[in-house]
Amino acid sequence: MKKYPFLEELGIEVLYAKDGESELAIDLTKKHTTSWGSMHGGVTMTLLDVCMSRAARSADPEESGAATIEMKVSFFQPGGQIGQRVTAKGRLLHNSGRMFFCEGEIWNGEKLVAKALGTFKLFHSATLSKS
Repeated sequence: MKKYPFLEELGIEVLYAKDGESELAIDLTKKHTTSWGSMHGGVTMTLLDVCMSRAARSADPEESGAATIEMKVSFFQPGGQIGQRVTAKGRLLHNSGRMFFCEGEIWNGEKLVAKALGTFKLFHSATLSKS
């Protein structure tokens, strides 16, 4: 699996991505929180985006990149506090050829934090290098 500097900087771990499903995890530190001490919504959005795109990409191993076309997120509760481990789970719902429709969830233990639906377009590496 390729290394992604942005994900490494945030401390996001890809636990698995296979057969249209993925799971990521992050151990929350001060840099992930708001002034109130809870997980920042931008971190939540990033986790959802990445878990869904990884789920899509895992369904088509020949693809090397995914662009987010659309993403809708519902936040249910604060994401977590410093020291907690939060997980993100992504699942491919439908593949229409070049467009992949996915869902993602953020979990803090047994608590559902947020849920998203996303649409992604996958690309071959040759296509990306010409952009």
